[in-house]
Amino acid sequence: MGRRLFIGIDFGTDSVRALCVDAAGATVAESVRAYPRWAEGRFCDAAASRFRQHPLDYLEAMEGAVREVAGACDAARVAGLGLDTTASTPCLVDGGGTPLALLPDFADDPDAMFVLWKDHTAVDEAARITETARSWGGADFTAYEGGDYSPEWLWAKALHVLRTSPRLRAAARGVVEHGDWIPALLTGAPVRRGRCTAGHKAMWHASWGGYPPPDFFARVDPLLLPLRASFPAETFTADRPVGSLSGEWAERLGLPAGIAVAGGAIDCHVGAVGAGIRPGTLVKVCGTSTCDILVAKGDVPRIPGICGQVDGSVVPGFIGLEAGQSAFGDVYAWFRRFLGYAGEVSLAALEHAAAALAPGAGGVAALDWLNGRRSPYADPTLTGSILGITLATTPPQVYAALVEATVFGSKAIADHLAAHGITVDRVVATGGISRKSPYVMQTMADVLAMPIAVAACDQTCALGGAILGATAAGAFPDVPSAMAAMAAGTDREYRPDPGRAEQYGKLYERYKRIAQTPHPLNSLTS
Repeated sequence: MGRRLFIGIDFGTDSVRALCVDAAGATVAESVRAYPRWAEGRFCDAAASRFRQHPLDYLEAMEGAVREVAGACDAARVAGLGLDTTASTPCLVDGGGTPLALLPDFADDPDAMFVLWKDHTAVDEAARITETARSWGGADFTAYEGGDYSPEWLWAKALHVLRTSPRLRAAARGVVEHGDWIPALLTGAPVRRGRCTAGHKAMWHASWGGYPPPDFFARVDPLLLPLRASFPAETFTADRPVGSLSGEWAERLGLPAGIAVAGGAIDCHVGAVGAGIRPGTLVKVCGTSTCDILVAKGDVPRIPGICGQVDGSVVPGFIGLEAGQSAFGDVYAWFRRFLGYAGEVSLAALEHAAAALAPGAGGVAALDWLNGRRSPYADPTLTGSILGITLATTPPQVYAALVEATVFGSKAIADHLAAHGITVDRVVATGGISRKSPYVMQTMADVLAMPIAVAACDQTCALGGAILGATAAGAFPDVPSAMAAMAAGTDREYRPDPGRAEQYGKLYERYKRIAQTPHPLNSLTS
C-alpha cells in the first residue's frame, strides 16, 4: 500500500486544485488552475446576486491541473481519486444527463450553467419552499436543514431557473449537483446522488424515506415535479466508489484507466476530512466564505438556524453538522477592490496597519452580511454596514472593523452551537485565509477566546478528496482509518491574548446590539 498514490481534486469558487499524495498523506505533486471564463467575470452580475459558472470552466481547469500532477508523479501508481465541489451548485440537464450549457443552443445562456453556491437569485423560491414546509401539515422537511430553506440550495435554484426561462424549461429533464456530475462524467456511470449535498441542500433525510414526496413539490410549484422524478430515495456516502475511471478520461487526465473514483461531496466537508475531524473538533474552513463543520455520535438535537445535520455527510457513521458565513474572505476582497478604484491596493499592507491598531480603533464598527447571512438563521436579504466613520477615519480602521465583524460572525455561530448543546473543545482552521493571514487568525483566537490550530496543508480540501479516493480504492477499511494515516496535522497555533480578548468581548456585545437593530436599507430589500 505504501507505493500507492491517490489524487484529490478540489473544485473551489475560483479554481481547481489537484493534489497527489501517498498513503501517508505526504504531498507528491500539486497544481492549481483558474477557471478562465470566471476569471473574466463572464455570465455573472454581482449587483443582481447572480453567479454562474460554465461547465467548460470545470472541465478545462480540471484537465490542466490533473495532467500537471500526473506528469509530476509516477502516474502508474495512482490507485484512487476523490473530489469535492462547492454546493449547492446545481445545473439543469437534458435526458442524457448533459448540462444544458454544453449544448450549442444554450452555450452562452447563464441560466443553463451551474448556479454557484453564492448565487442569491432564488430568494422568492426559497421563501416559497420554507412556507410550504411550515404549512404542509406533515413532516417539516426543513427540520434537519436549520428550519429555513436557503436560496443557495438546489430546489430553490432549480425552480428559479425554470420559472425564468421557458426555453430551458422545455429542454430540462433533470437537475444535477456539480459534485454528483463530475464522478458520473469521469466513470461513465449513472449519476449517484451524494449524501452530503442531498442531506444538507436538498431536504433528503432517512426519517421520511428520502426526499419530500411529489405532492410536496406540486404544492411548492408543479414545475418541480419532472425534476423530482429523477431523484431516487437512495443516496451514497463519499467513501464509496461511483465507478472506475473511463478510458476516455484516463487519457485526458494522464492517469491509469480503471482506478477507483469516489463519490463527490461538499468542499468544506471534505476539507474537514483532510483536517482529521473528530467529535469535539470544530473545523473552520476559511475562504471566500466560511463553513463550520462538526461531527457527533448518537442522538443530536435538531438545531435551528444552521445548514443541516446529516448522517454520514462528513464521516460515515457520524452526524455531520454544517454552519457558516456567506462572505468572509469575499469581504476583504471587496474592500480591496473598493479602495483600488483608482489604483492597486495592497491587502498585506492594510493587514499590517490594522494589526497595529487597538481593538475597535477609531470607534468604527461593521456588520459582515455583505452577501446576506447564512448562520445562525439564514437571511439572504440582509446587507452589510460600516458605522461610526468620521472625517478622521482611516482605511486600516475600516479594514480592522470588517475583520472584527467577520470574526464576530464566527463567534455568533460558535455561541449558537454551544447554546444547543454542541461542545467544542478544539478549533482547527483550514483554507487560504488560515494559511495567509496571521492577523485574521489572531483576531479569531482573541474573539473566540480559544486557541486556533491551523492545518498543516495548503490544500486540505484536496487532501480530503485523496483520503476519500484511498478509501474508495480499498486502501483503508474506512474513513477514520484513512484519516489516521493521511490527514494533515497542524503546524501553527494562535493563542488568545487575554487583554485583547477582554476588549473584543465588549465589542462583540456591541456587534450583537447592532445586529439586532432593524436597519432601514435591509427593510427596503426584504
